[in-house]
Amino acid sequence: MGLYILAINPGSTSTKISIFDGENEVFTENIVHNYEELKKFKKVIDQQDYRYKAVINALKERRFPLDKIDVIVARGGIMRPVRAGTYRINEKMLEDLKNAVGGEHASNVSAFIAHRLAKEKGIPAYVVDPVSVDEMEDVARISGLFGIDRKSLSHALNIRRVVYKIVQELGKTPTELNFIVAHLGGGISIAAIEKGRMVDVESSNCQGPFSPERSGGLPILELVELCYSGKYTKEEIKRKLIQEGGLYSYLGTKDVKEVEERAQNGDKKSALLLDAMIYQIAKGIGEMATVLKGEVDFIVLTGGIARSERICDAISERVEFIAPVRRIPGEEEMKALAEAVCRVMKGEEEVLCYGEEFQYV
Repeated sequence: MGLYILAINPGSTSTKISIFDGENEVFTENIVHNYEELKKFKKVIDQQDYRYKAVINALKERRFPLDKIDVIVARGGIMRPVRAGTYRINEKMLEDLKNAVGGEHASNVSAFIAHRLAKEKGIPAYVVDPVSVDEMEDVARISGLFGIDRKSLSHALNIRRVVYKIVQELGKTPTELNFIVAHLGGGISIAAIEKGRMVDVESSNCQGPFSPERSGGLPILELVELCYSGKYTKEEIKRKLIQEGGLYSYLGTKDVKEVEERAQNGDKKSALLLDAMIYQIAKGIGEMATVLKGEVDFIVLTGGIARSERICDAISERVEFIAPVRRIPGEEEMKALAEAVCRVMKGEEEVLCYGEEFQYV
C-alpha cells in the first residue's frame, strides 16, 4: 500500500509501538519501563517526555527512518464520553487529557506522544476508540447515589476488534450477534455487546473485578474510613486504587505468570488470590449475561492474561453454561489502530472531531 503508519499504545508499565505498511505489520516493539522510574512521576501525564524518548530510541534501534512515517495513530485515553470511531488529535482533546477529565490512565499520554511527533514531521495524527467510548443505555448509568453516575470506561479498542474478528470468521456482521468480552490485562474490563453496541461495561477502575494492579470494587464504608484515616493524600489514595491495588497490593508483583508459578510451587496465599481474581471475573461475566437477558452468542476472553490456560479454563468452568467461550490471547489493538487509519485514508470512514459532541450515545 505504501502507507507507513506508526501506532502507539501505552500500557501501565510498557509502551507498545508498531510500524505498519497499510494493514501489514512491519514490526512491533514492546518497550518495557522500569516501574520504580514511573513511580517518580506524580501524574501519568507527566510521563509524556519519558515515554516519547523511549519511542524515539526504539525506532532508532530498529533503524526505521522517522521521515518514512506517513501517519501516526494512538490508543485513545480517558476523555469525555464519545461515540466509537477515529478522531483527529486536537487541542481540546489534549487539554482534557492533561486535566484528566475522565481519570488517570496510561493511555492518556499516547495522544501527546503522537501529536508531538506528528507536529515535528508535519503529518496527521489520530486516536481510535478511546477508553471512554460510551454506548451505555440510560438505565446502566444509575449508580444508586444522586450526583454520581456509572461511567463507560473500557479497553474499547481491543474489545471491538475481537468482536470484528469473530464475526468476520463467521461471515456475519456485529449487528447479528451478542457478546460478552472480558479484556484481561493490567486492568480488566468486561463489556456486554448487543448487536454491535457496547451497552454496559464493568472495569477494575470502577466496580468491576480486581486486576493485577487495580482494586476494582471495594466495600464502601471501609473505603471511606481509609480515605479519612489521615494516612494518605488524595493522589496517594488514587495511586493505591489504580496503580498499586489488586494482586500488587497483596503480593508486591503485577506479573500474573509469577503469581501462577508461586501458586504451583505451593504458595497458598498466591493460589487464593489467583482464585479470587478468577472468581470476580466470572461473576462480572455473569452480571453482563443478565444485561443481555441471557441471549449471549459468545463469551470472549482476551488480553495478556488470556494467554494463561489455567486462568481461562477456570473462568470457563464457571461461565460456559451461559454461552460458548472463545479465547483470543493477547490483544489486537495495534492491528485495530492500523485498520482504522486505512479505512480513513480510503474514505470508508469519516474522521470525527473531538469536542463537537459530548453526550451519551
